[in-house]
Amino acid sequence: MALNKAILFSTLLFIPLVLSDDTVPAPADKAQLNSWFEQNVQPLASRKDTLDPALVAAEANPRIIKLKSDGSGEFKTIADAINSIPNDNTNRVIISLGPGNYTEKIKIERNKPFITIIGDPNNMPTLVFDGNAAKYGTVESATLIVESDYFNAANLILANSAPRPNGDVKGAQALAVRIGGDKASFYNCKFLGFQDTLCDDKGKHLFKDCYIEGTVDFIFGNGKSIYLNVELHVIPGDQQAWITAQARHTDAEDTGYSFVHCK
Repeated sequence: MALNKAILFSTLLFIPLVLSDDTVPAPADKAQLNSWFEQNVQPLASRKDTLDPALVAAEANPRIIKLKSDGSGEFKTIADAINSIPNDNTNRVIISLGPGNYTEKIKIERNKPFITIIGDPNNMPTLVFDGNAAKYGTVESATLIVESDYFNAANLILANSAPRPNGDVKGAQALAVRIGGDKASFYNCKFLGFQDTLCDDKGKHLFKDCYIEGTVDFIFGNGKSIYLNVELHVIPGDQQAWITAQARHTDAEDTGYSFVHCK
């Protein structure tokens, strides 16, 4: 079931691309949200004429790679699996993770589109690393960096295990994820960190049924994104906390974050 659900989400991507009527707003009643979503975001077979031709072609013959946290899957690491994908890839590649911890720093370059990473919703795998700004620079410190288009993730815990910044140490920012590709989606994922947990950097993104925690500016960047039924958690502490730091400089920029039925 988890794999089938993730494959479905890999064909859906960002809501405006697949809405049957993109003038229909999200319902005011949160209880109707999933019904609205399912009515408007439909399976690939019924929406081919409205989707990007490249996306339709990519979904025709997906490749599935299965990994285990002990390294006994088709590849030893997630990075190895990504390296096996050819540059300028044109087919959907689904990396299915078994439960457990995957301690590695992962970067998906711009020339590797159509990648999906999924886990089991009942036993979600954890991608974790301890990179920080002092060692890598802020935007390169993320455990998972995605610069390619058409990326999807489902049922993952995405964490940065670097220590919590105390205000005295420079370069303590530590990202869990930076997403800089276009037309990406995250479904039922947890983003764990402190300062700068999620860099919603650029491009159009959908976050649905996710959990995001942090302390200072823990959602930041210049993306154009919808956060749908997302739980935002400020970790208690002595310092002041800000949830978002959207980076657009003028009202003319076509970017921003929309939080719909979040808490």
